[in-house]
Amino acid sequence: MDPQLTEVSQLFERFKAAFVRKDFDTCTNFLSQLKSYWGVISSYVLPTSGHALGEIYEHAVVLSVKIEDQDAFERDFFQLKPYYTDVGSRLPLSQQEYLILGLNLLRLLVQNRIAEFHTELELLSATALENPCIKHAVELEQSFMEGAYNRVLGARQTAPHETYVYFTDLLAKTVRDEIAGCSEKAYNYLAINDARQMLLFSSDQELFEYCKEEHPE
Repeated sequence: MDPQLTEVSQLFERFKAAFVRKDFDTCTNFLSQLKSYWGVISSYVLPTSGHALGEIYEHAVVLSVKIEDQDAFERDFFQLKPYYTDVGSRLPLSQQEYLILGLNLLRLLVQNRIAEFHTELELLSATALENPCIKHAVELEQSFMEGAYNRVLGARQTAPHETYVYFTDLLAKTVRDEIAGCSEKAYNYLAINDARQMLLFSSDQELFEYCKEEHPE
């Protein structure tokens, strides 16, 4: 095996070990090193993983969610997408595929890129559309468009995977901001209990913290 490929394989294993430890700063450093080898490994596979760039990109996308970097998510997903869609370079069946495709749909929804959201949906197979990760994103979009904000605010509890919490929380914040803004215009006074229920907070303290950070006036 090429010495550089051996080095990449070992580096990727160290990256995955750091990922399991949730040491995301170290993961980011390892990923930067791995990206310097892109040209070397673009036409090879790693014996420890079965497929090189595709799996690395999958980890990179999930890492971007962990470190809450939407720009990195978009860049890495753009690099990963051909491994899911192009017949010639398609990855073997990956346990991460539907998870990541669902995350991308949520990202587009959070960024209010609804036309792109539906374009991505049209590219998915019937099997993919039945997957819980994809269905979760579709149901959220429908709830958001219908104004069924209680379902959007409760999406954290129904998320199919813990990585979805980042985007569902962002969407919930968008909805809460909308409800709060409308409430400020509609009511001169709102009881704490009513406000907590309207914004679907589980405690008064959560409500107070939200008001202090987002609507101090």
